Amino acid sequence: MIKLTATYSNTKDLKFAKKYYTTKHGQLLSLLLADAVKASDMNLGLSGASPEQRATYVVFANLTLESLALFQQSFGAYAEKILADLPNFTKVRPVVQISEV
Repeated sequence: MIKLTATYSNTKDLKFAKKYYTTKHGQLLSLLLADAVKASDMNLGLSGASPEQRATYVVFANLTLESLALFQQSFGAYAEKILADLPNFTKVRPVVQISEV
């Protein structure tokens, strides 16, 4: 199993449409990647170690898939469409990591 994690840094000038991300972009991923995704979750940053500290990341998003090959096959087929949706909710490029789980 693999997990794809996309993080979006919470910079001072960040513009991030959380509602669009959690509804429209999430729905797009579900529609396009369908059965390839075994599980997904999203974490919206609230604060750092104390309430007055800014959260390091505005969003952590995770997709769990059976294998790297399946990810490449499913995401690869729709990468252009998925990446074209990014400007609808942010100008920040996500930092992506693929991990073995």
